[in-house]
Amino acid sequence: MSRTSQPAEGSATPRRTVLVSGASIAGPTLAYWLNRYGYAVTVVERAGAPRSGGYPIDVRGTAIEVLRRMGLLPRLRDAHIDLRRLTFLGGDGQQVASLHPHSVTGGVTGNDLEVPRGELTAALYEAVRDDVEFLFDDSIATIDQAGDGAEVTFHGGGRRRFDMVFAADGMHSRTREMVFGPEARFHHYLGYCFAVFTMRNTLGLDSETVMWNTPGRAAALYAVGGQREVHAFLTFARPEPPFDAFPTRAAQTGLISEIFADAGWEIPGMLAALRDADDVFFDAVAQIRMPRWSSGRVAVLGDAAYAPSFLTGQGTSLALVGAYMLAGSLADQDHATGFAAYERATREFVTLNQALAGAGGGTLFPATPEALEQRNDRLRRLSAMPSPPPRPAHTALTLPDFEAPARR
Repeated sequence: MSRTSQPAEGSATPRRTVLVSGASIAGPTLAYWLNRYGYAVTVVERAGAPRSGGYPIDVRGTAIEVLRRMGLLPRLRDAHIDLRRLTFLGGDGQQVASLHPHSVTGGVTGNDLEVPRGELTAALYEAVRDDVEFLFDDSIATIDQAGDGAEVTFHGGGRRRFDMVFAADGMHSRTREMVFGPEARFHHYLGYCFAVFTMRNTLGLDSETVMWNTPGRAAALYAVGGQREVHAFLTFARPEPPFDAFPTRAAQTGLISEIFADAGWEIPGMLAALRDADDVFFDAVAQIRMPRWSSGRVAVLGDAAYAPSFLTGQGTSLALVGAYMLAGSLADQDHATGFAAYERATREFVTLNQALAGAGGGTLFPATPEALEQRNDRLRRLSAMPSPPPRPAHTALTLPDFEAPARR
């Protein structure tokens, strides 16, 4: 287990202590704001160091203001990926439509961001690493909420007591499962599975995405600039998640190869790259929907609480906004009052953004020949029109100004 040093106390009055599980996006953002409000923050992360790499992610609407208030917006503007073109192909590899990505995503040119995931996680970590304690290569083993705090044991050894614990460890959160029960209670499968990996940029793509569709199947190549490698996606419709029947990486690769066996275009090369790739991520397209985001002294946020799926493009934005709202709700209130305020102020914003998944699935992954033809007709019309207005859900919440209390 590796750890950073914990800041010295700045007051004789004990500071309220909190533990955040997860050091990706929601966790460090929450840590930043809770530290600003006087809490003594510890972040525990299963990985041995801050996670780097990953495919590009979007930050839109209200979440942009969170980054601005953290002072990170100039750095991330410099890292912005200017994706210039999104091209859709039919099963024969012929072009159906080519348009600006914002025509599909509802993004706003000059305001919204698309950055490599590692750039955002690095910026968040560096913004808070000197002010909070990080425990890397470790994770929570047990949580006991008896009494006036939460007693936590760690897989790396040791036992500590915290006033509050926060689960920010992703869609498949183990921290959430300890307190709220099995993931199956909250996991809502949206009818698709996907694999993402990197492969050689054999088409010479530059700052663009190319997507191939047949009913129920999609393949995409995403080029960040003119780099030698692209992000490759293979997605397919399936009535039920396949994990029970295909639990291993080899079985999942075999399933994908079988589903795409008769496909043309660049699919044979993508399947070959999939078999050789060492960075394959395979999962179901799903959302997390919870009736409550807190239980006792434990609260959830980000994908652990309300993963919207990549069909919405809003996972990162919900994580940033949710962390800001949760920390602010606790700025000068006890845990029970603060948790209730967080949910009351944030729930509608989450619901509106999760609802975008239907439109996203219809555009990216039409499941029937009829749906595919209707989608193609819409795209052809869109390519001849100005970019549509931004989606109201992206800015459906206006950030309040929370008052920072006197240092605890």
